[in-house]
Amino acid sequence: MTDNAQGLLFGAPKSKARTLVFDLETQNSFDDVGGRNKMAELRMSVGVTLALETQEFAVYREGDVNALIEDLRAASRVIGFNHRNFDYAVLSRYTKLDWSTVKSFDILEDLTRILGHRVKLDSVAAATLGTKKSGHGLQAIEWFRKGDWDTLIRYCKDDVKITADVWRHGVDKKFVMIETWGGPKKVPVEWK
Repeated sequence: MTDNAQGLLFGAPKSKARTLVFDLETQNSFDDVGGRNKMAELRMSVGVTLALETQEFAVYREGDVNALIEDLRAASRVIGFNHRNFDYAVLSRYTKLDWSTVKSFDILEDLTRILGHRVKLDSVAAATLGTKKSGHGLQAIEWFRKGDWDTLIRYCKDDVKITADVWRHGVDKKFVMIETWGGPKKVPVEWK
């Protein structure tokens, strides 16, 4: 089913073997659930995937979480930014799936390995692509609580597109840029 106003596909992309870029937003903040050790309590509000081969976005609300988990499990690879430590932990509420069995590439994990410290997606996107995220996670929780699904889905879709564009840049150019106090810094990568 397609939402014509946004051109988004609700449910799984039709292709079987695919690389999915993935992000999700939550219903709650760490403060709401009592800390970072309770990730499953954050609960998913919306998840978005982008199939790189077809450029199809798929949107999943909490009621569609089983379809999202199955699509991630069936993907040839899942690419994200901090998805292995955050998004998969949030999804652990809904499944017993061992996420280490899902072939994944986490951009943040690789950049942390290279740099020795964490960076924000916004820092990489601004320096590499000249673009910024359209919001932040706490705003996404507010949009969910207000029932502003259009803005919430657009924000999550934007994050997925930025992640995909950073990924493509790294694959094609063999580097990404990050913002630092001293200005943009080039970070060589070996993404395939």
